[in-house]
Amino acid sequence: MKTILSAFLLICCSLISQAQVYPVNANLEDEKSFSMILLPDPQSYIKFAANQPLFDLQTAWIANNIETLHIKNVLCTGDLVEQNSIIQADGINGDQTSREQWEAVSRSFEKLDGKVPYVVCTGNHDYGYKASEKRFTQFRYYFYPERNRCLQESLIAAGNNYEGLPTLENAVYEFISDTWGKILVLSLEFAPRDEAIEWARHIIGDKKYKDHKVILLTHSFLDYEGKRFITENYQMQDVNYAEALWQKLVYPSDNIKLVICGHECHITDYAQQVSFRTDKNHSGNEVAQMMFNAQTADGQWFGNGGDCWLRILEFKPDGKTISVRTFSPLFALSPTTCQYAWRKQPFDQFNITLTEK
Repeated sequence: MKTILSAFLLICCSLISQAQVYPVNANLEDEKSFSMILLPDPQSYIKFAANQPLFDLQTAWIANNIETLHIKNVLCTGDLVEQNSIIQADGINGDQTSREQWEAVSRSFEKLDGKVPYVVCTGNHDYGYKASEKRFTQFRYYFYPERNRCLQESLIAAGNNYEGLPTLENAVYEFISDTWGKILVLSLEFAPRDEAIEWARHIIGDKKYKDHKVILLTHSFLDYEGKRFITENYQMQDVNYAEALWQKLVYPSDNIKLVICGHECHITDYAQQVSFRTDKNHSGNEVAQMMFNAQTADGQWFGNGGDCWLRILEFKPDGKTISVRTFSPLFALSPTTCQYAWRKQPFDQFNITLTEK
């Protein structure tokens, strides 16, 4: 009897330990690749209680696919919350207070703690009261290195915030692979201050990082037409918008290969919620720049938050090609919607080739 019971329990534990089976799921195009998962602005999932489980679904899907997709890192483009510091929700632009929003987005990322690193940048909605009236944020109270041992292992430096405190608002992380060598992910605050840019230049310009490939993650950079923002209408002081950030940091740097952002979004078709461009830096090398947002992908500002679209960035074993694919774990979950799980237009499914002269 004990033998039968033990066998039954063993089978149950085996079933529980297996990842959920989706009607459609993602696989690597090349088994020797690794991936990074890109999560666009989650604010519209987080501001309504009914939408928050959709962001949970995204991070749960990532946790279930760490081995399948060889996930080395998760990137999030910021605007973690809709309002950084309100104590009463208006019921229209969200039914959650700021504390409830920060706690919700933090809980979603808990699914990844101890399993995979994630790099999260701050957006305009993560500052001030509603949106960047002043440069203060509750970010550091919820996102800090100690919460995720995988993050601690990757973090190599953190810059000071506007209060002079080192936080993950400005941070650099290192990832190493056999095929791509050493990669740095540099995360910068929204509309970074001169001090933050100078700190970043000093870090990535250090001779020990000169051969690293640098990915810059920042909230706002390209609009839907692929143009860099010259100015934006926020009250925050001591700012550098995208074109200034390009001139002061990206263009003069030899090792920034890719810039990733979110932020820009309209109630329109998918083509105007994403953009991509390349430009040469001062050395004549191409710098790829990619904007990806999804919070109005359901055709509304106050809908479900964006249909759970994310991007799988597959780093191919040739050490220079990144395959970009756009996928929804929400649609993939059900046999009745799984045929919509992939966005297949050229602007949503393409290759980025990082080359040097």
